[in-house]
Amino acid sequence: MSSIKNLPAGTWSVDPSHTEVGFVARHLMVSKVRGNFADVAGTVVVADDITASTVDVTVQMASVDTRSADRDTHLKSADFFDVENYPTMRFVSTSFDGEELSGDLTIKDVTKPVTFEVEFNGVQADPWGNTKAGFEAEAEIKRADWGLTWNAAIEGGGVLVSDKIKIVLDVQLLKQA
Repeated sequence: MSSIKNLPAGTWSVDPSHTEVGFVARHLMVSKVRGNFADVAGTVVVADDITASTVDVTVQMASVDTRSADRDTHLKSADFFDVENYPTMRFVSTSFDGEELSGDLTIKDVTKPVTFEVEFNGVQADPWGNTKAGFEAEAEIKRADWGLTWNAAIEGGGVLVSDKIKIVLDVQLLKQA
């Protein structure tokens, strides 16, 4: 693991073709369902003092992919994300200490604080002379906090979809000139 001190100051953009915004939920309380959002854009401004850096990321909710067309259609419906009325999810940072990134996550016009545990994977030049940086991050949220409350009781006890959702990020940034 590289030191975050090696991350050059400046403006970076999220590289969507090398970034995954994913989530994990329990299904039937016995297995996990994973999904991701393919359409993500954002800007990271790295300050000389890393703690003054900022993050602003927007995800298009209609780009959800769980490898099941029926489930994706349900997630896009008013039961869950209601993409017709709330097409985006947005995260805007409020603080960063080099290991924890805190900020405001907005889903369906509800904004709540979230803290991600962050791992910096380093900086590298690609073969075309671009400077790239990599990060991984995780946070756990309760979907009900954002009004995502649809569920169904299951015969053996429990519910169809867990309230606890893990957000898993694998992010590559591109340094702007």
